Amino acid sequence: MIPSLEQIKGPDDLKSLELPELEQIASEIRQHIIETVLENGGHMAPNLGVVELTLALHTVFDSPRDKLIWDVSHQCYPHKLLTGRLHDFSTLRKYGGMSGYADRRESAHDIFGAGHVGTSISSALGIAAARDLQGEDFHVIAIIGDGSVTAGMALEGFNHAGYLQKRFIVILNDNGMSISPSVGAIANHLEAPPATSPTLWETLGFQYIGPVDGHDLAALQDALRAAKAITDKPVVVHVRTQKGKGYRPAEENPEKWHGISPQNGVSKAPNKKAAPTYSQVFGDTLTEMARADKRVVAITAAMPSGTGLASFAQAFPERFFDVGIAEQHAVTFAAGLATQGMRPVAAIYSTFLQRAYDQVIHDVALQNLPVIFAIDRGGIVGDDGRTHQGVFDLAYLRSVPNFTVMAPKDEAELVEMLWTALTINGPVAIRYPRGAGEGVSLPARPQALPVGQAEMLRAGVDLAILAVGSMVYPAIEAAKALSTQGVEAAVINARFVKPLDGDLLKSLALNFNRLVTVEEGVLAGGFGSAVLELLEARGLTYVTLKRLGLPDEFIEHGDRSLFLKQYNLDAAGIVSVIQRTFPELFSVPWYYHVELSDRRTLVSMPGLGPDVQRHAFDRGLMG
Repeated sequence: MIPSLEQIKGPDDLKSLELPELEQIASEIRQHIIETVLENGGHMAPNLGVVELTLALHTVFDSPRDKLIWDVSHQCYPHKLLTGRLHDFSTLRKYGGMSGYADRRESAHDIFGAGHVGTSISSALGIAAARDLQGEDFHVIAIIGDGSVTAGMALEGFNHAGYLQKRFIVILNDNGMSISPSVGAIANHLEAPPATSPTLWETLGFQYIGPVDGHDLAALQDALRAAKAITDKPVVVHVRTQKGKGYRPAEENPEKWHGISPQNGVSKAPNKKAAPTYSQVFGDTLTEMARADKRVVAITAAMPSGTGLASFAQAFPERFFDVGIAEQHAVTFAAGLATQGMRPVAAIYSTFLQRAYDQVIHDVALQNLPVIFAIDRGGIVGDDGRTHQGVFDLAYLRSVPNFTVMAPKDEAELVEMLWTALTINGPVAIRYPRGAGEGVSLPARPQALPVGQAEMLRAGVDLAILAVGSMVYPAIEAAKALSTQGVEAAVINARFVKPLDGDLLKSLALNFNRLVTVEEGVLAGGFGSAVLELLEARGLTYVTLKRLGLPDEFIEHGDRSLFLKQYNLDAAGIVSVIQRTFPELFSVPWYYHVELSDRRTLVSMPGLGPDVQRHAFDRGLMG
């Protein structure tokens, strides 16, 4: 009887199976992945491409004694299914459920957690070095995609590994793709037929095996056993796979099916009037800017579709640069362009820009170069979880000299901020969220915003709410809800996190003694901290300021709305925090019961504080 996936409780259950039985398990793995990812969303094509490779790894090696390290780890679903997590797989990427990436907290078989590219070589080499120092004996295997090899950190790891000559194995999973087709000289090298001259990897000091058909289990097992037998140097096993293997839509369009939303790529989120995404608006706007200004060039780190730049690439191929998965290079490349009078726009996800922080400071800001950073996926991104949350950007950018940092309240303001950025002769960051906009009309003729000037959206008398970016609309809804409770809150769209609107803040401080800041980012060093610093610098420390944002912890995976509620960043949460922070605004004072004709009695009451006087005046009880 051919065993089923249900009977595989761990890798040891695979060891005695014959090829036909393993092929049956491979078929079931694919079916589980397809069904679960269509339901929950996740990485479809990358995982379908490594099913046979994962089976071969677990039949030849002995996990977790032998250490399997998955680069990015967005292709570890088959690994999860074979390491005792089949029955939890339905919770994939759900709040409180299984992570979509390798996670050391989740299983002893997950040796190194990762959600960014290029980490596997360095971490595997570190594990191999620790093994040798401690006199242990096990195999270390790093599985890295051809797209990930373009990351500078991966090349640094290869360079060091070739020098140290530690015994470990690199599986180069070559499918011609990162998310989009792989670009660069290394991609060209991998596409070339095997030559008699040494490969790049042999030149770097590795033994090279391959290329191997990544869907031929027997060939894979033979290659892995050969690599396992080499004990005097590191080994590269070059495996060629098909991204999306076994699911025709993913085979035909692996870029579209790289990562999908639930229900066959259709999100369960409300449609917001069929609004375009922020990424689409960014890409379309930048294309119009390039038509008007020949200095404008666009840069992406292997994310032309994800960042909305596909239309720009088609319209201006000579001014579009996909640098591969190399954020550090992207930033310094942009700096070089800027020194020659160009206006480079680097579109990078918030979580990935973290990887180029030194270049942002040293190569761009220090030289005050006019590079525009379009920071996509700012804030909570949802199901990708801890490795991908874009919650640190406002804090890590506003502390850098020379920077202008903006965050639009909606897609119309994003358009105007992009045009504004062209007028600023220095580095600019524009941070916007993932997904659809608010459904507002886009400006036909965008106007440049006054740099550093906030926008008063709603007047009030009891307190002021200063919101930034994606938190502006929830703040407006909160103010409306407060109004039904007799509390009138002013709402300010900060627009600029740096520079702040100091004049408006001073005015608010003089007219209110209650301020609330709201940001979809970490509180430590963020927008609210900036407001506190400005108030302190101007001697306005008597103001009570309540900051709302994200705490000092990593945010797990789950629907964004759940976390907005959990951290009081939705309208109801903002209201509840204001109620707890300023309870005096919501109590029913004794003077509410005084007849209007008895104003003199109220005024003559001794000890009537300024807050009570203002309340009485606002309610018509004092004149």
